[in-house]
Amino acid sequence: MGKQKYVKDVEQLLQKSAVVSYRSIERIINEKKNVRQYTKQLIRNFIRQGKLFPLTKGWYAAYEDTSLAVFCFQPAYLGLQDALSYHNAWEQETIPIIITTKKVRQGVRKVFGSNILIRRIDPAYFFGITYSEDTPALPYSGVEKTLLDFLYFHEQCSPETRQAIMKKIDRRKLKKYTRQYPLWVRRKVSKM
Repeated sequence: MGKQKYVKDVEQLLQKSAVVSYRSIERIINEKKNVRQYTKQLIRNFIRQGKLFPLTKGWYAAYEDTSLAVFCFQPAYLGLQDALSYHNAWEQETIPIIITTKKVRQGVRKVFGSNILIRRIDPAYFFGITYSEDTPALPYSGVEKTLLDFLYFHEQCSPETRQAIMKKIDRRKLKKYTRQYPLWVRRKVSKM
């Protein structure tokens, strides 16, 4: 098999998925003797040609979009202020805020020269996700889940923003979701 075969296979993978891992590229090249060396070289060539962009360690994107980093921390979703922007309940610009159950370092990171924020959440509170209609479909917290995350992470929001959220909420869904959170969160929701 020629080198060109691998290049075409990786290009096909990039057409199917906006984010790929080092391991997925390595699997394509698994028949070669020096798989690791060839994989690294192929990735370097793709980066040099502008066909691949490094996202985080071991993850690459087909184009530069900081929100794509959410796929590197699965299970994860975009939440808090970022989700408010998605749901049109927040007028301000925000950085991507990735909420994950993975045990990763929390805080601000640089992706494509811009900041993203990583927050961790207990797997018991990983639900209430909706997907954007874009390609690729990005996972966002639903409006009800976003409100609960604001309370859970002790985030402040203005009365106007809270009012915008409350207009969009499905009260039955909020009630259902609230039951899964600790008592102190349930009390805050009942005060609202």
